[in-house]
Amino acid sequence: MDLETIGQAARSYLEMKHAARERAFPKSRTSIRCCANAIRAAHRQDFAAAAQLLDQAKGLLAEMRADLREHLDIYYAGFVEDAQKEFAEASLTCAILQQKPLPLPDMLHVEWAPYLNGLGEAVGELRRAILDRMRQGTLEGCERFLQQMDDAYLLLTTLDFPDAITGNLRRTTDGVRGILEKTRGDLAVAVRQAQLAETMARLESRFTSNA
Repeated sequence: MDLETIGQAARSYLEMKHAARERAFPKSRTSIRCCANAIRAAHRQDFAAAAQLLDQAKGLLAEMRADLREHLDIYYAGFVEDAQKEFAEASLTCAILQQKPLPLPDMLHVEWAPYLNGLGEAVGELRRAILDRMRQGTLEGCERFLQQMDDAYLLLTTLDFPDAITGNLRRTTDGVRGILEKTRGDLAVAVRQAQLAETMARLESRFTSNA
């Protein structure tokens, strides 16, 4: 076979691979944007909008799988896993905020590594939920969220495997530890302040009634 023929074959193959990547890459960005908006909707308690956005993201992930079915090197290049991680994070966050069972990776059609990293990222969203409630002057649900953050952290610490397998899960777990410790401290202060305010209100009421 001469070099011209080889060149034509190479060009044809690379053009096909490039076209597949060009179809899939924008879908990754759009999927990530849908997931970010779904999380924002969930924090506003607009779970219907969050569900619609998650459905859009799920559809885009399915399209990427189809686009790259014959190009696994591109599929595992990183941008698909990023979209899967964001989808896992959004799905887990929405489930937790609604007190629903957590979806498993096969239900979400994502790999384990992005799923576990998404779980770690969801811990940050639980901190946001706690801080939102503290700003609103209520601690309802905060202890439950903190316990779920702790449970997620304990799970992640048991998965001691090479970063090449877990997608740098140890780095995510280190971040989770910092978020958990800071949130525990913030919540402890808020609880003490609430108890103090309750005690002062009770004493003031007693003083007023005795006057």
